[in-house]
Amino acid sequence: MKLRFQVALLALITLGYMHSKASQRPSEFVNPMIGTGGHGHTFPGPTRPFGMVQLSPDNKSIASEWDWSSGYHISDTTIVGFSHTHLSGTGVGDLGDILLMPFIGKNPFPENNTATYASGFSHDNEKASAGYYAVFLNKPGVKAELTATEHVGFHRYTFPKSKDSKIVIDLLHKIYYGNTDEAQIDFENDSTISGYKIMGSSWQSHRRIYFSIKLSKPFSATLTTGDKISSNENLDNYALGNTFFRHRGLKSAISFQTDANEQILVKVAISMVSVKNAKENMKEISDWNFDKTVAESKKIWDDALAKIQVEGTQKQKEIFYTALYHSMIAPNEIADSNGEYMGPDYNVHTSPTGKYYSTFSLWDTYRGAHPLYTLLVPKKDADMVSSMMQHYQYNGYLPIWTLWGSENHCMIANHSIPVMVDAILKGLYNKDLDKVLEAMVQSSTKDHPQSPWQRTNYEKLGYYPYEMEHESISKTLESAYNDWCVAQLALKIGNKEVYQRFSKRAMNYKNLFHPGLQLMVPKDKNGNWNADFNPAKLGSGHVTEGNSWQYTWSVQHDPQGLIALFGSKQSFITKLDSTFNENNRPKNQVLDVSGLIGQYAHGNEPSHHVAYLYNYAGQPWRTQFMIAKILKEQYNNTPDGLSGNEDCGQMSAWYVLNAMGFYPLNPASGNYDFGSPLFPKTEMTVGNNKTFSVLAPKVSEKNIYIQSIKWNGKPYNKLYISYANIMQGGTLEFEMGPKPQKKLAGYQFPLE
Repeated sequence: MKLRFQVALLALITLGYMHSKASQRPSEFVNPMIGTGGHGHTFPGPTRPFGMVQLSPDNKSIASEWDWSSGYHISDTTIVGFSHTHLSGTGVGDLGDILLMPFIGKNPFPENNTATYASGFSHDNEKASAGYYAVFLNKPGVKAELTATEHVGFHRYTFPKSKDSKIVIDLLHKIYYGNTDEAQIDFENDSTISGYKIMGSSWQSHRRIYFSIKLSKPFSATLTTGDKISSNENLDNYALGNTFFRHRGLKSAISFQTDANEQILVKVAISMVSVKNAKENMKEISDWNFDKTVAESKKIWDDALAKIQVEGTQKQKEIFYTALYHSMIAPNEIADSNGEYMGPDYNVHTSPTGKYYSTFSLWDTYRGAHPLYTLLVPKKDADMVSSMMQHYQYNGYLPIWTLWGSENHCMIANHSIPVMVDAILKGLYNKDLDKVLEAMVQSSTKDHPQSPWQRTNYEKLGYYPYEMEHESISKTLESAYNDWCVAQLALKIGNKEVYQRFSKRAMNYKNLFHPGLQLMVPKDKNGNWNADFNPAKLGSGHVTEGNSWQYTWSVQHDPQGLIALFGSKQSFITKLDSTFNENNRPKNQVLDVSGLIGQYAHGNEPSHHVAYLYNYAGQPWRTQFMIAKILKEQYNNTPDGLSGNEDCGQMSAWYVLNAMGFYPLNPASGNYDFGSPLFPKTEMTVGNNKTFSVLAPKVSEKNIYIQSIKWNGKPYNKLYISYANIMQGGTLEFEMGPKPQKKLAGYQFPLE
């Protein structure tokens, strides 16, 4: 009897544990530390989905090292403060605006640098989750806690007993490079501070940030310094009052007397437009209940993440839901609560939708992140398209890489085009399509003052000549893909002239294919191959962040045309196999090319679709093998869990889509190609609260090959599913097994 009781008790405990794990909210699986190591370049601090404020700790005042592009890296154990704007996973650092830092002592600015108030910390005393961050700062002995709404950062500092407790406000701080050209601070009363800063030369120049600060406890004195002050005797102690202090590179400290474990809370609202708007944005937090705001943030993240429910191990769920979380950090909604924003012309505008998005890392995110948004947040994706058209209205061409409302001209081609065409063809955006087509043609044919491509040469010659255009291979291939997208919009609205013109341009990729090398090779303006070109060399100047082995496959719109250039499917497969051959690797290294499997570089976006080309060549089991391998080897749940830069959500969006079993080889086609699902069951809420389910009950580390497919219980003979089918809801079922199923070679693939 005793043994039976023990067995029954153990069973109840086990069931309770399983129920507890099963009932975990999606946000509980999010680990913002994933990607903060290696070259992931993510930040651990709190934000809300696509929020303007991204509040996080910064390790350095001038993060000149590449791996500190977000301001934070797991290898560092010093914090200089907590700033309110960050970039997630980019290859260039910027932002880090309005930095706050608790401090204890007489003077935090003895030499006008950040070393005095920087503090050591231990990662053992650090906690990060969706919507919340906390750390114990060793030097002042202060616990810092952070949360955020869309426009407001919320700080809670727990001080020890001290007569010299302070909070530093640093307007000079920046991430990576740039300078504060002008700053203003206004101590309005003993608990309200406002002002602004203007950044000069940086990745996004002339950025204006206005702020309003509210404190839960009145401060007793202020200490202010500019960057020309270098000693104690030059510091000015200012009395409270309605006085403005203008300094280049302003830093201030506000003073308190605190009891042991006394908490001081700080709310910081920001705006690109004005202090008035910042104060309006402050209304997002109406009280001083920090824990309530944390709970609200977690609820918002739960609602966003719960659109996809997966069955898997704890580790798999941590990777998956953190990836889904990271995919929703950018783009940022930078309009204020009244819809006003600072446009690319540096004038204030009001968005007709009330929303305005920026931080468009489009060379990365057009590939997978935006096709994911059309599934999960279609209204937001449409608002992003509206933002792109507003950008065109005030800038003269569509976004290339926008940061905080302005164009920084980073990367190549103009990949707002596939994002917009994808949304239009999926029925998410239909406003003034003739004007949209005009914007696309203008952006594809006119030279931009700060992005001087010779677009006339491209149309005349059918490629970019290498002696006249840096990275000519990549620019030719990326432009050809965009041209196909323009043609599809022209076809939809019945513009035959543009359709024929851009359909012809879409075939320009063929002009750089070298039949002998079976790789893309640059040509000069006379049509001669570059005899000195090394297709395996990284950083050759002819290819963007890669080499010809990686970029030859960048023909997402015409895989059958690409296959035909090789002469046969077998020749194509042989070359594709060589790309993934571990013995065939680049002979040199560059930072942006990582996550290597042979020449394939998963850490950089041009490779993200390559494994799916096997589907089009009649060997879908090779796609399945490679996708399962990449999911397993290129992602994990540690700080070094990303094989390359997160790049504003694309690296994570790849994981989310592929873990569900599909990915868009052609991001603007409306089709999602089948790979190898990771989970036995996935349910995604789509459309009007419909459910799209993916079942793979026998999937395992060995059972990675699709044996057969059913759609709503009936045999299905396609290697893809359309957006329309997904959004109608239904059940897609994969029979999985340990051996390749050659019958799938006869299944249908998308015909673009």
